Amino acid sequence: MDTTNHKPELQFRTATALDIPAIVTLVESAYRGDSGRRGWTTESDLLDGQRVDPAGVIEIIAKPYSCVLLAEQGGALIACAHIEKHDAVCYFGMFAVNPELQGGGTGKQMMNEAERIARKEYKCTKMEMTVISIRNELIAWYERRGYRRSGIFKPFPYGDERFGIPKRDDLRFELLVKPL
Repeated sequence: MDTTNHKPELQFRTATALDIPAIVTLVESAYRGDSGRRGWTTESDLLDGQRVDPAGVIEIIAKPYSCVLLAEQGGALIACAHIEKHDAVCYFGMFAVNPELQGGGTGKQMMNEAERIARKEYKCTKMEMTVISIRNELIAWYERRGYRRSGIFKPFPYGDERFGIPKRDDLRFELLVKPL
């Protein structure tokens, strides 16, 4: 059997406070600056500044029915996502895959695990997320995984640099929904 191209399987676990620096580094690398341009999920043409900070990550880790799911391969952090239960709905966000590994199936596996947790552990019947509405390629990727555009829009938090510094004035979020 040829194992020269064998990649170790993904290992999933829930983040702890000790993981925060690595989470922030991963998310920033996937969405901002030149490193984000290596992958296809970058927001570098839309936003400058940070995507997430340590205080925001510790806040979501500390909430009840909220976690940051990590995917590791060979001991290295390669993907993360935030999931949070709100009644029968689970919110999915802060989804990041190492830019150099994007397009290789890691994101699909991560999403499947997040949906499994939402369905089996949190007993949710629906997953929701918000995506910048002009990110058509990203929205199409989610649609291929069963998410649907809701037509419900939320304003972008202009003036709050915790979410980045916009390079354009037409940003807003659209709610995407998937029945579990």
